Amino acid sequence: MVNIKARLIKIQNLILRPVYKVYEWKLYREIKDKSIPVHIGFILDGNRRWASSLGFEPEEGHRYGFEKAKEVLGWCLELGIKTVTLYVFSTENFKRSKNEVEHIFNIAEKAFREIPSNPEVHKYSVRVKAIGRIECLPESLREAIKKAEEATAAYNERKLFIAIGYGGRSEIVDAIKKIAVEILNGKLRVDDVNEEEVSKHLYTAGEPDPDLIIRTSGEERLSNFLIWQSAYSELYFTDVHWPSFRKIDFWRIIRSYQRRNRRFGA
Repeated sequence: MVNIKARLIKIQNLILRPVYKVYEWKLYREIKDKSIPVHIGFILDGNRRWASSLGFEPEEGHRYGFEKAKEVLGWCLELGIKTVTLYVFSTENFKRSKNEVEHIFNIAEKAFREIPSNPEVHKYSVRVKAIGRIECLPESLREAIKKAEEATAAYNERKLFIAIGYGGRSEIVDAIKKIAVEILNGKLRVDDVNEEEVSKHLYTAGEPDPDLIIRTSGEERLSNFLIWQSAYSELYFTDVHWPSFRKIDFWRIIRSYQRRNRRFGA
């Protein structure tokens, strides 16, 4: 039954592909010369629900999810987006089953190990940085992250932040601790602590706040993602599960963003 359902979906996609391509082209022409977000954050939600809908194990959903992430990053390069943050694994996700967590980390490690030899990374000068409580991750994954960051450290044209072992509240707590240490050491006065100073001590210090945050799979909340940086971000929630997210869906979201009037609280 599972294989039949998966095959039917594949056949349907093959039949509709020519139509999708025409629509993709029309959408791209509509959005390419208008305001493009500088920084987009993605909450990669729905891997398990997608797998369940097809009768697959959750691990298959995560594997397809990582492959989709690579594809979406290609679309971002195509559109000229400078900074992307992917919410891959939250601090809350540590509460999942040991097998599932290990599987996610194995996939993530493989993805990080591929980065130094990825020609697209070097062609587009993409700097890769993992953000979160990296010290909580397995040693082999930390080593893969370190090598990926070192291989791209000289690049500044584009940035890819991978939020893994990440929590927005944890990030703010860590920033406060850094500020407290500087105050104790006499490097900073209490009266000098303001919003700008807090921003300087976040994992994303020096980077622009996200213009747009996209969450897949129908949930309409940020779930502890970039909660300081997203104060004035535009939010878009789509019902599509992450592994099924299409370029058409992405182009439509960009079009929606371009039609909005950003007020920044004014």
